[in-house]
Amino acid sequence: MAQGIGRSRGGRGSKVHVAVDHRGLPLRFAITGAQTHDSKVFGSFVGWQKQPTAIVADKAYGSKAIRQTIADEGALAVIPSKSNARIHIPHDPDIYAQRNLVERFFCRMKDMRRLTTRYEKLKRNFLSMVHIFAIRCWLN
Repeated sequence: MAQGIGRSRGGRGSKVHVAVDHRGLPLRFAITGAQTHDSKVFGSFVGWQKQPTAIVADKAYGSKAIRQTIADEGALAVIPSKSNARIHIPHDPDIYAQRNLVERFFCRMKDMRRLTTRYEKLKRNFLSMVHIFAIRCWLN
């Protein structure tokens, strides 16, 4: 797991977590093993120099603690509630539609075969390749 490779139902793998801006350009990255829950990495995505007005995330980030952290940052949490949640917290579906920016980023990233198959086995080398891809995104 020190190299960001872990075991899940699909076998050995890793996850790339990313924060993008309103244009879909990457701002921050984190790499974890495939079995790591998304919410465990949320701490890497707080503490911005310029506070965001809203943070849009999927249901995995819907815990009370994460919502409180976002509120403490002075941002609006746009996160849908899980279907089995006891208390459903409403969210703005129009703002949530902007989550497609991060999904489109991952689609572009998957076009880069070197990242999709993760040829680099060391976490630092893989993260370097992700950064090179991010630079390409910013330049285009």
